[in-house]
Amino acid sequence: MYLKIECFEGIIISETNYSESSKILNILTKDHGIIGVMSKGCRNLKSKLRGVSHKLVYGKINLYYKENGLSTLISIDVINSFSQITTNLEKISYASYLLDLTNQVLRQNNETSEIYDLLINTLLKIEQGLNPLILTNILELKLLEYLGVRPNIDNCSICGSTKDIITLSADSGGYVCRNCYTNEGLVNEKTIKLARLYYYVDIKNITKLDISPETCKEINTFLDNYYERYTGLYLKSKDFMRKVQKLSLDIT
Repeated sequence: MYLKIECFEGIIISETNYSESSKILNILTKDHGIIGVMSKGCRNLKSKLRGVSHKLVYGKINLYYKENGLSTLISIDVINSFSQITTNLEKISYASYLLDLTNQVLRQNNETSEIYDLLINTLLKIEQGLNPLILTNILELKLLEYLGVRPNIDNCSICGSTKDIITLSADSGGYVCRNCYTNEGLVNEKTIKLARLYYYVDIKNITKLDISPETCKEINTFLDNYYERYTGLYLKSKDFMRKVQKLSLDIT
């Protein structure tokens, strides 16, 4: 069978060992979604594919492309190997979770190009040294739109009022105003404002993240509860990320 050579920009989001020396890679591409690719012999020490056949390699993917089957990897011209992420346990835990989350979101939404850009821009900012928790929360909030369960962060989720918003509640679906408030629990004013900013900010334009630990914790808790309540997603990589977070806090 004739297979044409194609080149796609993409990032490896998962890898599975195959046979004694190969791997099957799932590569997220900007315009063709997730492509299954065989990397033949890449686990051999002398293979030219060994160094590029693993998660988080981002580049120009050259392959024998099979549209409705498993393509075969030829080479990858690396754009970014995310070395600052892959050499740091905390950062790799966030990145692994974001790859898994993006993969799950793409199963439910075909807006591949937009989701791809969100993921790549988030990873690039983590690579540059910006706070991985804040960036993860920003991406989590944006991806809820593609899951069809975006929280209401423009007005009160109960009555629709834009005035006197006093808290952010996962149980109530987002903002809650003073008139509708019962016992949802209060968050600080900065948390209310930043939750909306997280959703509307353009990730690639972020150059600084100076947010208090209290506000970070409140937004993260809201998103954890919101995902659990409305998405039905359970990812082992998120459990690992939480364990690494706790370990980091214990050390500091």
